Amino acid sequence: MQPEEGLARLRALGFGEEDAQELWAHFDGAERRGKQGHGHARIPWLEGLEGYDPSAEPRLVEDEEGFQRWHGGGAIGYLVLGRVVRAQLERPPAHARLVVCERTFPTGMLGHHVRRLAEGGLVGVLTATSPARLGHPYGGPKLAGTNPLAIGIPSSDGEPVVVDVSMGAVTHGDVIAGLATPEQLVPFGGEQWHKALALALGLQLFVDALRREEGYGAVLLVAQPESDPVPALRATAIRLPGDD
Repeated sequence: MQPEEGLARLRALGFGEEDAQELWAHFDGAERRGKQGHGHARIPWLEGLEGYDPSAEPRLVEDEEGFQRWHGGGAIGYLVLGRVVRAQLERPPAHARLVVCERTFPTGMLGHHVRRLAEGGLVGVLTATSPARLGHPYGGPKLAGTNPLAIGIPSSDGEPVVVDVSMGAVTHGDVIAGLATPEQLVPFGGEQWHKALALALGLQLFVDALRREEGYGAVLLVAQPESDPVPALRATAIRLPGDD
């Protein structure tokens, strides 16, 4: 999909120019990194998605030293986290800050958000909940979302390390993009699947314990780095997570 088509389709959904550009940057960035499930396929998916207001603006409802609470206010989760990340970069914490995001869905490729923080010199750890799609690989009810965990670490060499791991053997985005079937969406790990399911449940309960309203949400920890560990690790000549 070319930018002209993608942006036109996002504008047609009612997004303003700035928001359309931000969404396109997210989708196109995912596509270029080989994450097709979070890339251009998400635009037709959004065209059939209900429950969000393209004109809504997320709200900062609590702001204390070391803590913030945001509410999506009907905005789509991509843009809620976009606003949250922008706010952290504009006013970073003195040391660390926990940010709880209510009514924030869908959130897209979480690595996109922590990469922006890391490029701005901040450490970021981010998780988000989603509809229950993971259960016992051999059957039974779905218990947890794929609930990814993303970590961004800045580096003095200008190339942050970005770790972004979903708890599924494939992602729901892969199913949307036609790259996998729903039956393949099980906890990763083969015979050790219980470890991924435990992580998914733990992350889901972590977010749910901190939110006040029903619905999907996200939790971000953002902090100032106290050291610069990435260059020494990169000097080992291995390919690090998030490297192009």
